Amino acid sequence: MQSFTGNVAVVTGAGSGIGRALAERFAAEGMKLVLADVEAEPLARVERDLHANGTEVLAVRTDVSQAAEVEALAERTLAAFGAVHVVCNNAGVALGKTSWDLTVADWEWVLGVNLWGVIHGIRTFVPIMLQQGTEGHIVNTASVAGLLASGFKPSYDVSKFGVVALSESLYSELAALGSRVKVSVLCPGPVKTSIMESARNRPGRLENEASVEAAGHRPEAVDYIERLGDAVRLRGGAPSEVAEQVLQAIREERFYVLPHEYLDDQIRARTEAILARGNPPARP
Repeated sequence: MQSFTGNVAVVTGAGSGIGRALAERFAAEGMKLVLADVEAEPLARVERDLHANGTEVLAVRTDVSQAAEVEALAERTLAAFGAVHVVCNNAGVALGKTSWDLTVADWEWVLGVNLWGVIHGIRTFVPIMLQQGTEGHIVNTASVAGLLASGFKPSYDVSKFGVVALSESLYSELAALGSRVKVSVLCPGPVKTSIMESARNRPGRLENEASVEAAGHRPEAVDYIERLGDAVRLRGGAPSEVAEQVLQAIREERFYVLPHEYLDDQIRARTEAILARGNPPARP
C-alpha cells in the first residue's frame, strides 16, 4: 500500500502506547481513523487530540476479547466511513506468574485479549476487506515474546506465539488467494508503554480471590517482572519509533516487523538450538 490519504484505519488498544502512536502516525498520513480501547477516558482523550488536528476520527469503546463487541466495531466503522483498509489488532495485556501458579481466570484474561482479540479481528474484518477488493493490510501485534519464551510470563508468551502462528497462517492463505490484502506481524522488544500496569483493566469476573492471587506471586516471578519493568524504563523504545516501522512495513508489504535489532542474536540462538535438536538457550 503506497497511498494512505483518505483510507480508513482501525486500531485497537488505541488509548495509549503503541496503539496511540499508530493512530497518530496514520493521522499524519491523512487517514480516517476508528479507534478502539477498553478504557473509555484515554480513548476519548486520543479522539479529542486527533480531532483537534483535523483528523476524521471515531472512537468506539471495545473489549476485543468479546466477539460481539469487535463485530459492533466493524459495523460502526462501515456506518461511519463505508470501508476499511488497515486493521491493527494491537490491544494487549501482561501478567507475571509461573506456569503452575496461573489460574484458569489468569489464562482466560490474557488469552482473551492478546490472542482471541486478534482472532476476532481477523474473523470480523478480513471478510469485509476481501469483499471490498481494494488494497488492505492487517497488522497483528505480537511481541519478541512470540519468538522467544523466557519463563515467569507464560500466558503472555503463549498468547504472542499464537499471534505469530495465526499471522503466518493468514499470510499464507492471503498469498494463495492472490489477495490484495496483506499482513504483518509486529514483534517489538521493550517499548515504553503501560502494559505492565494492564491489571487495571482486568474484568471483575476474571479476578482471583485474594488468597489465591497472593499465593501465585512467587518471589522469583516478582523479581523477573520487576527486572522486565526496569528494562522497559531504561531500554524501552518510543512507541512512535515502532509506529514508523509499522508504516514502512505496510508500504513495503513486509510481514515481519522486528523493531529492536539488538534482540537478533537471541532469536538466532533459539533457531540454532531448535535445528541442533538441543535445549532452549538461557535468556538474559
